[in-house]
Amino acid sequence: MSTRLSAYLTLIRAPNTIMIGLAVVIGEAIGLGKLPGVSEAVFGFLTASLMMAGTMVANDVYDVEIDKVNSPQRPLASGTVKTRSAVVLAVVLSGVAIGFSALLGLWTFLTALLALALMIYYNTRGKKTGLMGNAVVSFNVALPFFYGGLAVSKISPLLFIFSIVAFLANLGREVAKGIADVEGDRISHVRTMAVLRGAKVAAIASAGLFVSAVLSSFLPPFLENVSWLYYPPVIVADVGFLYSAHRLIGNQAPDNIRSVKGHVLIWMLLGLVGFLLGGAALL
Repeated sequence: MSTRLSAYLTLIRAPNTIMIGLAVVIGEAIGLGKLPGVSEAVFGFLTASLMMAGTMVANDVYDVEIDKVNSPQRPLASGTVKTRSAVVLAVVLSGVAIGFSALLGLWTFLTALLALALMIYYNTRGKKTGLMGNAVVSFNVALPFFYGGLAVSKISPLLFIFSIVAFLANLGREVAKGIADVEGDRISHVRTMAVLRGAKVAAIASAGLFVSAVLSSFLPPFLENVSWLYYPPVIVADVGFLYSAHRLIGNQAPDNIRSVKGHVLIWMLLGLVGFLLGGAALL
């Protein structure tokens, strides 16, 4: 893989964008009780993944000075990708995402516009608010499940529960991220919990959010029938979240926090698998 291609994949945070796209398809499958049609799946996946990619690029454009302190290896901070090219890429990706959302209907189009507006707010002003900004990002991470239901005109209670679990898990990850980035955030006056209350308090809050996500994952069977296939991946994910919570409380060193962040993505992916199998394997 070329250095430039690798830099662009890093810039759009490819694993995150793929997971967001899959969340929409999973939302569609849960809503329908079966796998969605090709056009619904493709348009839904591309709307969410391209939207996430565009906003991630825009985030790096706004955070380039912070990244020079916190993550100097990032493509813009290191100079591997030029800022002008990143701005063009962010606009194109976001515009194409909105176009795909319009192909799925009016409500999906309006929801995509809301998601884009929230991320523009986050990148321009919301990030400095700390926890409120973390909540905005996490809302957009949870939104794809609901968006998937809108895409197929089938909203089920499971979609709301899965959205809550995703929101709590990602909010915990965002709070933890602030611990690793505290030096650059303090210089840039970003009011994260770690900056305002210290690393230990932020770690306890992040761990509490992970535990809340684990507890919420037990709600679906009480609201709707779910396949037994829901349990194996979700149980593994829950154990992983509890392990990550334990690591956070025990060690707030930046290297450990970054390791936990990476592991949490794995637990979230396992949760997605469980959501799909639990909600759509009843067909």
